Amino acid sequence: MFLLTESRHFPARLVQTSPAEPKRRGPDGKYSIIDLDLSKYDRIAARFQRETKDAVSLLKSGIETRNPRFNQLIEQIEHVAIHAKDPILLMGPTGAGKSQLARRIFELKKNRHQVAGSFVEVNCATVRGDAAMSTLFGHVRGAFTGAVKERPGLLRAANGGLLFLDEVGELGLDEQAMLLRALEEKRFLPLGSDREVSSDFQLIAGTNRDLAALVREGRFREDLLARINLWTFRLPGLTERPEDIEPNLDYELEQFARRSSLRVAMSKEVREKFLSFARSPAARWSANFRDLNACVTRMATLSPGGRITTEILDGELDRLRIGWSAPDSQETEDILGALLDSTALEKLDLFDRAQLAFVIRICRESATLSEAGRKLFGATREKRKVKNDADRLRKYLARFKLDWQVCKQ
Repeated sequence: MFLLTESRHFPARLVQTSPAEPKRRGPDGKYSIIDLDLSKYDRIAARFQRETKDAVSLLKSGIETRNPRFNQLIEQIEHVAIHAKDPILLMGPTGAGKSQLARRIFELKKNRHQVAGSFVEVNCATVRGDAAMSTLFGHVRGAFTGAVKERPGLLRAANGGLLFLDEVGELGLDEQAMLLRALEEKRFLPLGSDREVSSDFQLIAGTNRDLAALVREGRFREDLLARINLWTFRLPGLTERPEDIEPNLDYELEQFARRSSLRVAMSKEVREKFLSFARSPAARWSANFRDLNACVTRMATLSPGGRITTEILDGELDRLRIGWSAPDSQETEDILGALLDSTALEKLDLFDRAQLAFVIRICRESATLSEAGRKLFGATREKRKVKNDADRLRKYLARFKLDWQVCKQ
């Protein structure tokens, strides 16, 4: 108990008191704060190291990831989650695991008795318009036509807990102003009410948008960004973590077994063929872990006798290639919206949008400008006298006032 208090596992400080020395005037006795050197206690130190390792494993859903930068990122998030109550901003592409990580952070804090309330998740893209204010901040009876009873709202539901606002860049400016006040003062006005209510929650915000660009366009409040940008972490996409595809494959197979009570295996040959494709440039993983989850689920469901065959794998790879070759309008808008302002985007024909989004995607998948140029112009480069693929790509990007460094971000 003594050591656990000193290690801050208990919210207390230890005080040592002693009586006054004989024949000495002054106050009756004395006291002092006890501060131990815990480095002397090897067993306690080892226990704390194990707890940190377990916490990091929880945030990674128990997956033994191998990417050094990702592992370092999760260790930083674990430290911040335990030691801070400030807002956390999770950035990254769609399907990179922002929602799952937010829930794991909540579980970690709940295990440490740092939150007493609930985990409340909101996809801001689904609460646009007039309903957004009521959904988030609640309303009183009679606030508008159809408001026949009071609604507390999701911010009050998160009181004492954790509120995860996914796609926070989709909030309207009015909702952003209300959210900023709720974060700073822990108080806000429900729709139609003249009496404030309170809610003390920790915020985790998620986005795949460039919020700084939205600020420049007047679509996101600069003061709100400054408030939620204290702890910002960018989750990499699956193509940026090729060494983590194998442990995530095992995780998805294990999850399928838990859901279906059917364990499915792969032969060594099938496994190597899948991993070879999954790590290649042909594998776009445009929806990241959602794509991988769907892929494994389909193969496992179709497997006779609980074994994924070469035929099933080949069929799935064909399906993925076809799906990834089809234009994805939302993905195109996401890629271009992060690099071009709304005015420039509106001036582009649909053909130019699709072509430019594909070029940017190749740039992000390539290590150098020359490598990207070779991928894009490989079929015609032999017909040209001057084979400067990098310069050709540079000139193409310049047409849209873009350059290599901007596209790689």
